Amino acid sequence: MPILRLLHIPGLSRMQSVLRSPLIDVMQFLILVWGLYWLATISIDNIGYNWQWYQIPKMLYSWNEHGFTAGPLLKGLLITLKISAISLVLSLVIGLITAIFRLSGSPVAAALARIYLELSRNTPLLIQIFFIYFVLGPVLGLERMASAILALSLFEGAYASEIFRSGILSVATEQHEAAKSLGLSNYYTYRFIILPQAVRTMLPPLTSQAVSLVKDSALVSTIAIYDLTMQAQALIAETYLTFEIWFTVAGMYLMVTILLSICVSFLEHRMKLP
Repeated sequence: MPILRLLHIPGLSRMQSVLRSPLIDVMQFLILVWGLYWLATISIDNIGYNWQWYQIPKMLYSWNEHGFTAGPLLKGLLITLKISAISLVLSLVIGLITAIFRLSGSPVAAALARIYLELSRNTPLLIQIFFIYFVLGPVLGLERMASAILALSLFEGAYASEIFRSGILSVATEQHEAAKSLGLSNYYTYRFIILPQAVRTMLPPLTSQAVSLVKDSALVSTIAIYDLTMQAQALIAETYLTFEIWFTVAGMYLMVTILLSICVSFLEHRMKLP
């Protein structure tokens, strides 16, 4: 009984919604990062490391007679965003098609989707990038950027397909039956009935998958694409500012993923409104 009464306390639901807010998660993460930074500072002070944060701004941007000029890290960030955005769109398309294949009545389509899923999910992304760039790239005429985008799209699409499939299965079977009774084709059934209802269920895990894609994009530096990670490695080799540069790069990745989470949370909130 006390638990049931607690659930009806005025303002409790509002407090719970605030605690579930992504801003609370961001604050907790920032506190954790600050704590780790403090511990790292103490450890590095013991070995006599000379912090040179004043050199970081020129790696981000500069002002000259021509105006604003992006630095190496900012240029790398733009490459990372470009790769991530294109790969995200392609992975969603691949994931949706794969999920529909698995749910279709065709044994051939289901078998092809299953083979693709097993190969993509059970092999490392780094190996897939190397295979597509060094093996398929020369055959298909793919350059570095196209190979990286294809590898990321196929890898993330395999996980997105399971999210799509679970979201589609969460829709009541009566909805499918009602669509068939109205004579709707499979395309119109998914387009106007199934997917609009499933998107609320799929949005949170798809957001997590998008965040993972942004972080996984760092692996494209292994095939000499000057994304954010590759630019950082080049600057470290030139300046030896290991800690300053990696902390800055981590902060840039954090900003991108936080903005992505906030945008999706806003969209999810709008979809819940009557």
